[in-house]
Amino acid sequence: MVIRKYKAADCREMAELFYNTVHGVNARDYTEEQLNAWASGQVNTDAWNRSFSENYTLVALEKDRLIGFGDIDKTGYLDHLFVHKDFQSQGVATILCDELEKHFPVSCITTHASITAKPFFEARGYRVLREQQVTRNGVILTNYVMEK
Repeated sequence: MVIRKYKAADCREMAELFYNTVHGVNARDYTEEQLNAWASGQVNTDAWNRSFSENYTLVALEKDRLIGFGDIDKTGYLDHLFVHKDFQSQGVATILCDELEKHFPVSCITTHASITAKPFFEARGYRVLREQQVTRNGVILTNYVMEK
């Protein structure tokens, strides 16, 4: 596995991974309506590219195939962390998260974790500050504000 910094050319493949991961992995914790609202397949790649370019963004590759990505901003907010549905539980998220967490010298890392991702972050020492309901495309989803 190779970990490298994000390039704009990665954005389309990241959007596909995001859609497939949400619909393939998060389906055990969210309804079909919630999954469609969260990941509709209509990602604004221009906005994603701007965000990923402004943040510290890493991608994980296996034989030139994008298998994961994550980003963190300078305040310590870990925004995205997604691993390809076929590469779950193989250490990809751990490696990405290790690299992201140590990039900025901040005293606290925060994230908004899905129901599915909550146990992963808890195992890394994050604690739940609060459960929250967020609205995506008119549909309410539960996630957790967490910090480490």
